[in-house]
Amino acid sequence: MEFLMDYGLWGLFAASFLAATILPLSSEIVLGYLLAHNYNVPLALAVATLGNVLGAVVNYGLGKAGSGILLGKIFRVSSEDIENALARFKTYGAISLLFAWVPGIGDPLTIVAGMLKVDFRLFLVLVSMGKFARYMAVSWAVLSF
Repeated sequence: MEFLMDYGLWGLFAASFLAATILPLSSEIVLGYLLAHNYNVPLALAVATLGNVLGAVVNYGLGKAGSGILLGKIFRVSSEDIENALARFKTYGAISLLFAWVPGIGDPLTIVAGMLKVDFRLFLVLVSMGKFARYMAVSWAVLSF
C-alpha cells in the first residue's frame, strides 16, 4: 500500500478505484496520508471520490452484464453476498446505494444495482453522495488531529 502513497494523487485514484473493485485495499489510509502531508483537501476528496465511484461503475457493469464467472471466480463475490444485497434492495430500494461505501456490503450492492438495471443516473448520484460523505468524514477525522 505504501507504494501507492508515493504516487500522490495518482496513487490515491488507483487505491480508491481498486478498493471499489477487485482488491481489499483501504483508500482511506492513502487519503489520510496525503492530507497529513498537506495535499489540497478539495482536490484529494475529488480524486478519491472519482476513483471509488468509477470502481463502483465497473461493478455495476459486471452486474448488468450478468457475468457470473467474473463475479465468482475473479472478483470473489459469493452467491450469498449477492443474495444479501438483493434482500437489501427489496427492503430499502435504490436508496441502499448510499451505503455502497460500507466494507463487505458495498460491492455486492453495486453489482446488484447493475443486475436489477437501476437507472444509471440514479446509481451515480446515490453512490457518489455516499462515497463523498465517507471521504469527507475521513478528511475531517484526519485534519482534526
